[in-house]
Amino acid sequence: MASYTFRAFGLDETLAMIKRLGLRKITFKSMHLPLESTPDEIRAVRAKVKEEGLDLYAGGVIYMRTEGEVKQAFEYAETAGMKIIVGVPNHELLGLAEKCAREYDIRLAIHNHGPTDKLYPTPESVVEKVRNLDKHVGLCIDIGHTIRCGIDPADSADRLFERLLDVHIKDMTAAAVEGGPIEIGRGVIDIPKFLRTLIKRNYAGVVSLEYEKDEKDPLPGAAESIGYVRGVLAGL
Repeated sequence: MASYTFRAFGLDETLAMIKRLGLRKITFKSMHLPLESTPDEIRAVRAKVKEEGLDLYAGGVIYMRTEGEVKQAFEYAETAGMKIIVGVPNHELLGLAEKCAREYDIRLAIHNHGPTDKLYPTPESVVEKVRNLDKHVGLCIDIGHTIRCGIDPADSADRLFERLLDVHIKDMTAAAVEGGPIEIGRGVIDIPKFLRTLIKRNYAGVVSLEYEKDEKDPLPGAAESIGYVRGVLAGL
């Protein structure tokens, strides 16, 4: 679960809802673990998550616009025990981000944000920038923003698989810039095709639901989306 789904809720409510949904792995957005937290505060949240039987495997999306923000992100992730940063580093900071990823042994999965984003609109725009970097740096494909660019997420994941580190799964109302979030299975993305592609390629990473609809009441739509994905997987 990408905790941005529960951006209108506090930490305790978010953990409770994730457990109700039967999920165990979490990507924390900063409202649930602020980037500016002290090491002791980060360790306390890490312990709370572990006590709840959950795995804080990643943090993000984390923007990196300065050298200080790059270093802060990796210190934060290391203290929290995260294995992946889902991030958006400025292009000129990619070299520093690569160096930090190697030194901390934390993978940096760069997130594409769709047709209106200037840095990384498409999965291809990410891989173009990182193809010559260490394999600690790769792609978090957001399949909703990918379809908004008119690109089939399954085809994109297949083409760019060697750099695929993480997945944000969702559905959209249209394969166009104006497409908006909707429950998985009600939108235009071919979810069975996308999941078959991951299975065919033996994807070993995490698929995180980022349900952006119904900010004040996301649990029903998130549950429907998870149920749809589980149903598809059971039939493959």
